[in-house]
Amino acid sequence: MERTQLKKGFVATATTPVRHDADASLTAAAPVSVVVPCYRCAHTIDSAVASVAAQKVLPSEVILVDDGSGDGTLERLEAVARAYPPGWIKVLAMPRNGGPSAARNRGWSHATQPWIAFLDADDSWHPQKLKLQLDALAADPTIALIAHEMNVQSRATPAPSLRLPVKLRVFPRHLLMLRSPFPTASIMLRRDLPFRFDETRWRAEDFLLWAQILLSGHRCAKLNQILASWHKPPFGAGGLSGDLVAMYEAAVDVRKTLHEQGLLGWWQMSIADAMGYVRYLRRRLLTFRRRHAGAFHVERST
Repeated sequence: MERTQLKKGFVATATTPVRHDADASLTAAAPVSVVVPCYRCAHTIDSAVASVAAQKVLPSEVILVDDGSGDGTLERLEAVARAYPPGWIKVLAMPRNGGPSAARNRGWSHATQPWIAFLDADDSWHPQKLKLQLDALAADPTIALIAHEMNVQSRATPAPSLRLPVKLRVFPRHLLMLRSPFPTASIMLRRDLPFRFDETRWRAEDFLLWAQILLSGHRCAKLNQILASWHKPPFGAGGLSGDLVAMYEAAVDVRKTLHEQGLLGWWQMSIADAMGYVRYLRRRLLTFRRRHAGAFHVERST
């Protein structure tokens, strides 16, 4: 397994050491466009944007896409934009609710930077997120998509501490893992990749896109750090992902689509389906325990 490691001020690949500049200016603009789909998120968008503004290296722009909320969210987004330097936050309005895929694609099409990072309006980032990802990209410019771990915690809880050394795992070109290793709010990818979210899908649309990128031969990697947080459990807690049966069926359909596109062999699809069913059963069990315990559980992506 290939790894990149950051230790004692350095980022290094197996062949090339690269200086990690701990004294970088907090106001330096990174070549990153942040895309945030927003649907009836007036009560959470301030926190999400604040976590972007708290980055050690700021992105060049933030694109907030109102997905036809129709409830005052658009006005809230415009108010948030006015609270920051002019032009840093762009607000786009969808004429009707098209779902997260359509909103993300709209933001993607208006992005001006070579890298795009995704954040959902009810999630938040660790202050070191963009800097550590950009350090890793500087050490390995062949990476097309880079992710990291996420956890579930309350908004009032401080961001998790880094766990040194920082390492980067490069993924092999297959889907034989128990769960998706790429949470959406952890993703940074090249803007010029020839892929987009499938706007006909409202579930597992992100899984399909990451799989298409990986299985098409693009280099995908993940940092071993928790650099973003969900503020509700990622499944079994309402919303689109709360319907576990529908999410499971959507994942099965994604693997079928990848097979039809020639990106996933029959035996790979069969094994992935079996592992996906195990994951579904595990989620059902966790959801049952959570609902009966009545407690807020903290979990990490792996």
